[in-house]
Formats: sequence, C-alpha cells, structure tokens
Amino acid sequence: MRDLLKKPIWKNLELGYAIPDSIHAVSVALPTWNDVINYEEKDQECINLLKSIYPRFGLNPIVKRLCEKVKKQNYYNNKSIWPYPNERIAFKAKKYIDRNTSEQFSLIEKRNNLAFLITEKEGSIYAKYFWQHTGLGLSSRAAAIELGLEDCPPKSYVNECSQIIKNRISKSTKIDSNDIHLTSSGMSALHTSLEIIYKLFPAKPTLQVGFPYVDVLKLPMKIFHGAKLITEENCADIELEIKRINPSALIIELPSNPMLKCVNIKKISKIAKKLNIPLIVDDTIGSNLNINSTEHADIVFTSLTKIFSGSGDILAGSLILNPKSKWIDQFRNALNEINIPILSDGDIVYLEKVSRDVNQRVFEQNKACLELKKRLENHSEIKNIFHPENCPNFNSLLTSNGGYGCLLSFELNGGLNKAKNFYDSLKVSKGPSLGTKFTLVCPYVLLAHYDELDWAESFGIPSHLIRVSVGLEDQDQLWKTFSEALNNF
Repeated sequence: MRDLLKKPIWKNLELGYAIPDSIHAVSVALPTWNDVINYEEKDQECINLLKSIYPRFGLNPIVKRLCEKVKKQNYYNNKSIWPYPNERIAFKAKKYIDRNTSEQFSLIEKRNNLAFLITEKEGSIYAKYFWQHTGLGLSSRAAAIELGLEDCPPKSYVNECSQIIKNRISKSTKIDSNDIHLTSSGMSALHTSLEIIYKLFPAKPTLQVGFPYVDVLKLPMKIFHGAKLITEENCADIELEIKRINPSALIIELPSNPMLKCVNIKKISKIAKKLNIPLIVDDTIGSNLNINSTEHADIVFTSLTKIFSGSGDILAGSLILNPKSKWIDQFRNALNEINIPILSDGDIVYLEKVSRDVNQRVFEQNKACLELKKRLENHSEIKNIFHPENCPNFNSLLTSNGGYGCLLSFELNGGLNKAKNFYDSLKVSKGPSLGTKFTLVCPYVLLAHYDELDWAESFGIPSHLIRVSVGLEDQDQLWKTFSEALNNF
C-alpha cells in the first residue's frame, strides 16, 4: 500500500485514485478545484476515472461488482441493485420507497445471508436517498467475503475483537460496554437512535441546534418525520424556540462541520431535561478522547470511519446509550426490538486492528493540527481560520488529557480565485473524509452543499472554504508544503 505520509496523492493525473490505496478506501482523489466541480456536476469523464467513492454516496467497486453479478444472473436489465446485510434492513429501504412512490417499483431478493433490493424508475431515486442518508447498506468487506475475495473470520475471533473495541470506547467514555453498540456506519447509528426515539416519542420533527453535517440533518428530514434547524446566533431565546418547536429530540454536533464551533451544550442539556426532550449528540469530530459529551447527552453516536480508525478504508459507527439518562430502561428495551445494523465480521476484525493506536494517534494529531493552526493564522494570506481552540464551549468539554482534534478550516484573502490556486498547487492528498493518519484536504462546502451554496452562505459559510484534516506527517515538512502553496500567487 502506498505510504501517503511520504507520497501523498495530489497530482492532476491521479484524479480518481483511491485514498488510501485500498479496495475498501472511503475517499477519492480530487486533485484540482475543477475536478471537484466536475465530480459534483457528475461529469462523465470525471466519474469514469473514479476508482473509489465514499460508500454512502455510491457503490464501492467491490459492492458494485457483487451487484453486477446478481444483475447478470437474473437478467435485471435497466434495474438498480442495492445490497443489504439482511432482509429486515432491506425491507426498511423498500418500505421507504413504497411510501414515496405511487406504484411498487421495488422488490427484495434474498441470497445466502444477504438481501438485494431491486429497483426501477423513481424507485431507484428513493433507493439512493435511503442508501446515502442511512448508511445501512452492505459493506465492501462483506461484499468481498460474499464474492470469495476475502475469508470470513472465525466467529469466536470476531466476538473477541468486538469486545476489545467496546472496551476501548468504554475506557475513554466511562460507559459500560453493554451500552456501547457497534454499527455499520455513523449514519446507521443515528438511524438506530431515531428508531429508538420514535418507539418512545410521538412522530414529530427533530430539531438540530447548530449548523449541520448534511446527512445528520437530511436523515431525519427525509427518512423519518422531518427536521428543523436553529442556531444560537440566530435565536434570541433558545429555550423559548425549543419549547415552541417541541421536537421529538434535539440533535447536536460537537463541534460543527466545517466551522468547528460548539453550541452551549451544558445550557441546552438543561433545557432539554426541563422540557422532557431527549438529546442526541454526534461527537465524531470532537472525539470522546478529547471531549466528554456523554455527561450531557442521552444518546451519543460516532462515525468510527474517521478519527477512531484513522485508516480511511472502513465504514463503521458506534451508538452509546447514557446509563444516567432518565429514559435508559426504555432505550434498552426499544433497542431490543430494533434490528441493529451491526458492523460486519470482517470490518470488526479490521477496526480492532487499526484502532489499537487510537489514543496515541489522537494525541499526536491534536498537537499537529494546533501547530498548523498557529502557523496559518500568522500568514498574511489567511483571512479567517476556524478551529475548536477558539470556542469556549468546546473548551468547557475537554477531558483531562483532551485536545482540539485534527480538523481546521480557513478562508483565504482574495476569495474564490485564491482558494482555487492554493488548492490546485497544494501537494497533499486531496479528497473527502477526515481523521486519517495522513493529511487530507478538500473544499468541503462544495462537496457537502453544492446544490445549496446560497443556503450555506446564509449561515456565514463561504463556498471557497478550505478544510484540512491534519495527519501525522513531520510538522515542519507539512508547513513547508502549505507555505509553498500559500506563496504560489
């Protein structure tokens, strides 16, 4: 595998390369600003070059290969195929499609232990929504095992690895491992959280407080019973607004993506308790090694794809039920009635392996990101820099050994043209995702909000923002790489 700490993927001719060099990669190389635009515009020449894709935004090549096999064997011409780990989860997707189409445009075919959702016409449109927003689809490792490309690990070893991972999370969160559940992705953990909520509370919209990661808002909005959004900056009396909206649950990200600001969760948690509303927190970017969110939340979900794994070639998540929540017994009972989208056997074994260094790695990336932030903010080309160190609410959540994470964003003087020139000349790996051991840069707003840039701008988030996930490279060498691109005007 290519060592991306020493040989990053940044050259024009490397458009579409998998990042990292793995069949299970979750990022893809978009070396130039125009590549990003072409990717978002679905330019066929660009799309044909992609050797990887984020697994919720499309089919991983191995998953696609499995689908093509099923399509060929069954003569499913002009139909789309969406593989799921079991029939019950596939049925959730079909139920969503049937709810949104006037006719039946889907069917489920069971093969071995897997279930394939077959769709056509507008059924395929809603199948894609469900695949992206829920993260419930079949993983590439499960597909590789089904195709005979990889071996299925012994169940006893899988169970052992699963418990080790849970213990690893338990140690940093101080939550008993019995209340920690490994899921197929961060979004499937949120999907499960909402299934729990709607077993206990009325079918009302959720309320997101703070600027959202796109699918954290779209999942409840499109798949469940709607979602509303408020920010503290645009709300004169947040308690009054929460009371007025009266949501089924509050959802908060710690910190927000890409501005890396934390809402006042201590205040909002008190309001939620007072109003009898459960609070769900996404601590993916903050990391439970850096911040204590379980103290204030009823449910915490995390994308283990990112910082916890650090490898960039696995989709995984965790769901934590806070034993101190007033609804804990009801949560546990509800979870027993839900078909939890468990992490696949191959992914469990791999995740245990790559997360063994998570404590030391997070500590080192905290320092590296902070160092890059301090150097950037003193550079004349930087207009604004966004990093959790500047957020008092984030600071109030820090654990005893916690830091500020691996992520920062910045805006350049000169706006869009300067951002393009900088991005095109930067010699680090460039593509979506974050938390990897190697530095990964992207124009995040374009990738996440391409069809709603004006909406994002209304929250003070410029489309030419650069987001940096800082890795474990030599700090002086990394700064040299950034300063060369900054001075290339």
